[in-house]
Amino acid sequence: MPDTLEELDGLLLTVPKNRTVQRDGIHFQGQRYLSPTLAPFVGQTVTIRYDPRDVSEIRVYDHDTFVCVAIDEDHPNLRLSLRDIEAARRARRRELRRTINDRIPSITSRDEPHITEPVRRQRRLRTYEED
Repeated sequence: MPDTLEELDGLLLTVPKNRTVQRDGIHFQGQRYLSPTLAPFVGQTVTIRYDPRDVSEIRVYDHDTFVCVAIDEDHPNLRLSLRDIEAARRARRRELRRTINDRIPSITSRDEPHITEPVRRQRRLRTYEED
């Protein structure tokens, strides 16, 4: 049994994922998570755990040792689920497809020039008639 509630909370989170810490934080699901505690870990691979019902923050572990909670600075006080993010991505893709399809000119009847291939002459075989 874990000693603290935070350890229990960490165990209840989803399957761990490995991520490399970049200069600008940890990138996960198209979001960027930051914490000042991550500075010494730049370039290293860490393990993250997250709650799929709230991906506004992730928990970062280094060799099974808790490092910090990294926060998505774009949505710090907004509770976003993975389902919300995926739904927003699908809606954006649909919107982009619709925009692209609207920009493609739809021509109902287009007269294509009729190109005929040149008639090839067949070679005649010469025959010599006997006298």
